[in-house]
Amino acid sequence: MLISEVMLQQTPVARVLPIWRQWVERWPQPRDLAAEVPGAAIRAWARLGYPRRALRLHQAATVIVTEHNGQVPSDHAQLLALPGVGGYTAAAVASFAFRQRHAVVDTNVRRVLARSCEGRAQAAPALTRAESALAQRLLPADAERSARWSIAAMELGALICTARAPACDQCPVVNRCAWRLSGSPAYDGPVRRGQPWAGTDRQIRGAILAALRASHGPVTHAALQHAVPNSALRDPFQRDRCIDGLVSDGLMEPLSDQLYRLPG
Repeated sequence: MLISEVMLQQTPVARVLPIWRQWVERWPQPRDLAAEVPGAAIRAWARLGYPRRALRLHQAATVIVTEHNGQVPSDHAQLLALPGVGGYTAAAVASFAFRQRHAVVDTNVRRVLARSCEGRAQAAPALTRAESALAQRLLPADAERSARWSIAAMELGALICTARAPACDQCPVVNRCAWRLSGSPAYDGPVRRGQPWAGTDRQIRGAILAALRASHGPVTHAALQHAVPNSALRDPFQRDRCIDGLVSDGLMEPLSDQLYRLPG
């Protein structure tokens, strides 16, 4: 559950599922992952994006082994203290894995609550305190039922109350939906802009890491430079800036000023 929730951050299920299966088969317990070098986790992350998540999962596995006897903690505060685990992930693991009462608020849940309770076509661009308070108030008092509620709300948003083409005729709460009852008004909030990819540091960093993952040994600085064509660059210093950033983030390490490898 912890692995899946970290992998699913900003990444679709279809991309996550095959990598998640490989991870849980290779590392069925936290101690199995912790026994590996960090570079193994980064290599196994493949092209999921945001590779610092792989490093944080490895760090979390190490903490779980050293501080929690190799078992993912059930306590919400202890989950929240793990590397790479934020409020959403801690609540999701505590709720879904340990059947505790926590509000689990993802993009789908926010959209369901915005429409059904507030009469708005879409939620605000970022999670607000009012949304979190509403989600908490709606939770059933019973912990087991609250966990089921959270799963149901997420599925409702993912499958029925979708962003672009909601299947309102299939919705179990359509007769109580404030948005439908008010005539399904159009979204009138801030314009939602997609994140660019081409030419960004994210693209360049991804290409450099892909070259490291594809190699069974250290990679020269020249080879890393060659992995990024000039046509992809926004400025001539972007490659070196991205290499320095990857080293600083702990995602690769220099063996010399001309030779690099994945950490460990």
